[in-house]
Amino acid sequence: MSHPLSNLRREPINLIWFKRDLRLRDHEPLVLAQQAGLPVLLLYVFEPSVMAAPQYDERHWRFVQQSLDDMNRQLQAYNTSVVVFHDEMLPVLKRLLAKFRIETIFSHQETGLKITYDRDKAVAAFCEANQIKWRESEYNAVRRGLRSRKDWREHWYEFMAAPQARVDWKLWRAVSTKGLAGFENLPNLSLQHAPNFQPGGETYAHSYLKSFLNDRIRQYAKAISKPEESRKGCSRLSPYLAWGNLSIRQVWQAAAQSHEQHGWKFQHAAFQSRLRWQAHFIQKFESEDRMEFENVNRGYDLLEKQFDPALFDAWKNGQTGFPLVDACMRCLLVTGWVNFRMRAMLASFLTHLLWQPWQPGAEWLAKLFLDFEPGIHYPQWQMQAGVTGINTVRIYNPVKQGQDNDPTGVFVKKWVPELRGVPEAFLHEPWKMSAMEQQLYHVSIGKDYPAPVVDLQAAHRHAREKLWGMRSHPVVQQENERILGRHTVPDREAWAGTKG
Repeated sequence: MSHPLSNLRREPINLIWFKRDLRLRDHEPLVLAQQAGLPVLLLYVFEPSVMAAPQYDERHWRFVQQSLDDMNRQLQAYNTSVVVFHDEMLPVLKRLLAKFRIETIFSHQETGLKITYDRDKAVAAFCEANQIKWRESEYNAVRRGLRSRKDWREHWYEFMAAPQARVDWKLWRAVSTKGLAGFENLPNLSLQHAPNFQPGGETYAHSYLKSFLNDRIRQYAKAISKPEESRKGCSRLSPYLAWGNLSIRQVWQAAAQSHEQHGWKFQHAAFQSRLRWQAHFIQKFESEDRMEFENVNRGYDLLEKQFDPALFDAWKNGQTGFPLVDACMRCLLVTGWVNFRMRAMLASFLTHLLWQPWQPGAEWLAKLFLDFEPGIHYPQWQMQAGVTGINTVRIYNPVKQGQDNDPTGVFVKKWVPELRGVPEAFLHEPWKMSAMEQQLYHVSIGKDYPAPVVDLQAAHRHAREKLWGMRSHPVVQQENERILGRHTVPDREAWAGTKG
């Protein structure tokens, strides 16, 4: 049977399709493409439909472009580069197929949003229609089509212990890009230096990994919950893992080596437990991706919440009147990162104390998180919103969180400058100041800084009663059994390790 777009004079090639795996090391598709023997075209596509998805922001695409620039700097020595298009994937493939005979597309599997899942299904149909093989490699031990977690734990450890996939770039056979003049085009991105954001790229990723494992990890346990100290004491590897500048295996093996070299047993154990945790949640989303839109426990569909635009705007703009909540949101707007506890508090505050549906909040924070990873993001939002039925409901008190984790107000005063003159005694509850005290400390509550948008005690009581009342509902309990059967890792206490 002839190729639908056959032309024997077209050069046979293989294609590497980069997505959220923007690195040149520990990259199985690159190795498989080299082994296949044909010249290889390296490809990244900025897809307008994906870029326009409400979960994404220019900060993400700037990070991607920086990552591609870093890859191409490394590839200069081998006279090749990643070819970049700004178009939908199918039109790109059609254009390439008119010039080359594509034998195989090599890529990693992607645990992504519905829009990328639908795109992948369309690409699979295109490949089948045009007799193109598409070989997808498993990514970070996440298994597609998994129905049970029975053997998954063992598989994960085997994957992490396996040798890294290494390309011999001296033997690389590249497709000549001379004939692609006019093919490439770039999105209109603002690539000016953004000093408040972590820069993208494999080179920066390994620099952050080295500085963490050689030094900063010593502060890990002490810093992890604190919004200011965590900015240095945490690994800060999450953007590099989310966009694939690093593989989990690279980090896991480097951490094991660091443990042998430096000791710091407790710190390494705590950090490595979170690498396992990362894979666990992505596997959850891979196995039940309707979490992007729906409560994983269908019993919580009965929980009534009415969207309030005014409350949501106060939350998303850092104007709730609760200093730590507002400081975290303003920090995210400017830098794209806060630590996990503060993220959990933001989600809890919106869904419990403001009693808002979780979906708009999940969409908004995805847009702000530079390290947005769908497979972690949505299962975590389900947990923090209390709609899984199987997890402990945590209603974070933003006043207590501030007093415990930012007691002197270093973080709050950095991001909520209206309160810089307020003493520690009032900093996390500024509404308790008298009119005379407000005048003394140069801030008028309700004018210079908002009054609280809700009564904290009343909101907490309402959320607690509603959420705990749902746990005994027959539909919730029935769904609990289904969820535990599908998503629980056997011996999960040993698997989870240290909590944080």
